Amino acid sequence: MVHGSRYLPRRGYRLVTYDARGHGQSDPAATYDYGGLAGDLDLVIDSTLAMDSGGAVLGGHSMGCHTVTRRALADPEGIRALVLIGPVFIGEADADSRWDRRADALERGGPEAFAEVVAENSPGAKARETVYRLARDRARLHLHPEAVAQALREVPRSSPFRSLEELANLRMPVLIVASHDEFDPGHPRQVAERWAEVIPGAELIGEAKGQSPLAWQGGLLSREIESFLNRHSLGPGGSDG
Repeated sequence: MVHGSRYLPRRGYRLVTYDARGHGQSDPAATYDYGGLAGDLDLVIDSTLAMDSGGAVLGGHSMGCHTVTRRALADPEGIRALVLIGPVFIGEADADSRWDRRADALERGGPEAFAEVVAENSPGAKARETVYRLARDRARLHLHPEAVAQALREVPRSSPFRSLEELANLRMPVLIVASHDEFDPGHPRQVAERWAEVIPGAELIGEAKGQSPLAWQGGLLSREIESFLNRHSLGPGGSDG
């Protein structure tokens, strides 16, 4: 979610990232839903925190945001804070046909065709160029594009939790990162604002209107995460270690 930035490790944090099943270098799954995604997250937590009793800060973007939220609601033990970027879920599964169109494009035309579909409704040439490049470059990283296409069809039709009202049960510090719809209509700002309203004490941040989304800028986003953690004494030098 920090686009390869090494800022946080250089500041003393232990940064653990992984590819979701079927994405990046990970092997495919038989089916894709938030139950499976959350189960994989548990495996990562169990394997990386075996010798660290201090717990973890969990973060993710879009599908990853929903996955870590599901984990925090089901079992908040050991979760020190959450960084939730680009939430989309509003209390019901998303059956919008755009996911099928993106999956079809990836299967039939590869990363370039996929990126064309992702960027097609961009508000201007500059935004379209940026969205196209990011979508294309990320799609090129997948070892199993057919698995990603399957996930595009199945995950949005799965619900990470039952209703937005459940978010009121989150009691750890929460940072929500929103984007303006001008550049990123797929992650509506009003959804992030709604999450921030429901989660007690949640902090909402984002870029100024007209600027490239903060969620796309790994180095700058990493600095915002560090600032958030420091405010809650959760940095490497904080009172919690």
